[in-house]
Amino acid sequence: MKTTINALLIDDTESVISRAKQYFSSHAVINLKETINNGKDGLDYILKHHDEFDIILMDIIMPEVDGISILEEMQKRNIKKNVMILTSYGKDSAMKLVSPYNVDYLMLKPINMQTLEKRIIGIVNNEPEEDIKDNKVEIAISRMLHALGIPSHIRGYQYIRESIYMMYQNPDMIGGITKCIYPEIANRFDTTASRVERAIRHAIEVSWARGDYDVMEELFGNSVDFDRSKPTNSEFIATLADNLRLKNKVVFS
Repeated sequence: MKTTINALLIDDTESVISRAKQYFSSHAVINLKETINNGKDGLDYILKHHDEFDIILMDIIMPEVDGISILEEMQKRNIKKNVMILTSYGKDSAMKLVSPYNVDYLMLKPINMQTLEKRIIGIVNNEPEEDIKDNKVEIAISRMLHALGIPSHIRGYQYIRESIYMMYQNPDMIGGITKCIYPEIANRFDTTASRVERAIRHAIEVSWARGDYDVMEELFGNSVDFDRSKPTNSEFIATLADNLRLKNKVVFS
């Protein structure tokens, strides 16, 4: 466990910066090494000093250079750091925006400093609590659906994402998509099980028409014939849930 965690905060919300400075001013472990109130200066600091801190706390929407542009530049330059996104953006929209990048956690504003403290320590020391694991899984699901070409504005996207998460948590549900998953999703979104089924089917059809073939091949392998047929709803959801489970078994063990 690290005895000192150096953190960089990039956020144009003055109240977030002032509260963080006050809260971590004499913290035993977390040292708020630098606070920056715009994306351009934040990016410049990362490029020049990325070896001097352990984690970046960053907003998405900022003046001059936004958080996504910073993540893109870090990816291009192969700068690998723990990253927490702090945002007032809607959760679904934020998940979609950060899904292509190596983000450890997404926290919605207003920020609870005690919770922020716990998440920073857990992430840097690779000792994630359950909600950090859940957050990482949600981001990973969004990343997969994004790569598979499913637009987030269609209903099937939301239904598939919820279904994958449910099956990820409960592998025994693989045989109960009609009796268990569809009715539960319908209840959450105030619709019917048949509409959930049709919306998921439509989303899969969209994916098969516009998704990344290499990603499809990696995820589905020889389980489906790309030229002849699309996977069933159950195959699609179960395959992605199983893929997540296998990858995260190593990460979270």
